[in-house]
Amino acid sequence: MAKAAGRYVCGECGSVTTARTGRCPSCGAWGSLEAEVLMSRPARAQASGPAVRLVSSLEVVPPERISTGISELDRVLGGGLVPGGVVLIGGEPGIGKSTLLLQAGGQMAARGERVLYISGEESESQVALRAARLGAGSGGLLLCCGTDLEAALASAEGFDLGLFVLDSVQAMRAEGEPGWPGTPNQVRAVAGRVVEKARSLNVPAVMVGHITKDGRLAGPMLLEHMVDTVLTFSGERPSSHRMLRAVKNRYGGTEELGVFEMAEEGLLPVEDKSGLYWNRSDCAVPGVAMTVALAGATPLAAEIQTLAAPTVFPYPRRTSRGIELNRFQLLTAVMEKRCSLPCSGHDLYLNVAGGLFIQDPSADLAACMALASAVRDTPLEGDVCYLGEVGLAGEVRPVARLALRLREAARLGFRRAFVSSRERELRARGIETVPVGHVAEALG
Repeated sequence: MAKAAGRYVCGECGSVTTARTGRCPSCGAWGSLEAEVLMSRPARAQASGPAVRLVSSLEVVPPERISTGISELDRVLGGGLVPGGVVLIGGEPGIGKSTLLLQAGGQMAARGERVLYISGEESESQVALRAARLGAGSGGLLLCCGTDLEAALASAEGFDLGLFVLDSVQAMRAEGEPGWPGTPNQVRAVAGRVVEKARSLNVPAVMVGHITKDGRLAGPMLLEHMVDTVLTFSGERPSSHRMLRAVKNRYGGTEELGVFEMAEEGLLPVEDKSGLYWNRSDCAVPGVAMTVALAGATPLAAEIQTLAAPTVFPYPRRTSRGIELNRFQLLTAVMEKRCSLPCSGHDLYLNVAGGLFIQDPSADLAACMALASAVRDTPLEGDVCYLGEVGLAGEVRPVARLALRLREAARLGFRRAFVSSRERELRARGIETVPVGHVAEALG
């Protein structure tokens, strides 16, 4: 029997409040609060508790991996899908989530696996048309369209499935639960039943999740706690490149980055990621310096571009795209104070080529060198990269995973790398390291 719980749940962010107001106090969404209805259940006889065992007595079995047939997706997942594991992938509308999963399902079906693709947002003809375009329509790919979750899961009973995909968790309706599809109650129920089904069949499941305007996964936070892996799929609209990251992974790390290129035939894995953000022919221009940043555990060669123009304003302009503006202003002040670089008479602009946004502080030294090159109108050497964090005193600090960065720099053909003199290991095969303790030493 259903009864009111005396509290209200926001349909956008999942926060709970005891009073119904026109606007959610947490996320600010208007008209999103709904009364939560709880289902009362009959009392059960007290059951015996679960068995308690010593951890040391348990056998450790590494999880079996099932390849999706897409190298970048497998790498981000930690080696592939895990039987009984549930993956949630979120991203903006039209970014390519359904395309990626349909391609993965087609690859698995082509090698003999039975894959069930449940679509609650598209018709059979729409999914079939996309599958034909992607070359994923052959093999054992099964399709079920509709929003009734129980009917869709029941259709899988007669097949020995290798994977089932739910597109999307906000579009499906769980029978017996109050609310419309996409409401917190429904999202919790749908996700819970998918997790239960995956565990009972020992079959991996992948769910597509919508995101809100501020980039968070729509629905209650409980949704992310229920699944084993949470992936985010992102990309700038003008660009054809897409980034896949793991923000939670019970069976692997969260440091990997998968890169795809959207083409007519679908999403193509990009093996040489540094090539997306680096054009070597531009390295002889004043104001350009190279670094090797980390996106998780993936090294990316990044091109830092700066431009210095005489200012006509009483307060010179500072503009940065690709590095946080406050960080750029801090580095500008360090260069003017510690290295006597005349920055106050110039409007300064910084850009990271290719649209890459760098949060890694190892790009500080490259930004400082590019800034000095632009102000002095003198180009830097094209076969040199700069790896170091810069402090307020102008000192160059060590960076994380220097050996990995140096290997990538050597692979790309860089001859020398300026690094902090405080680094423990300064030798690397195929590239000369130049230790510096202060930015002024790198300027020469």
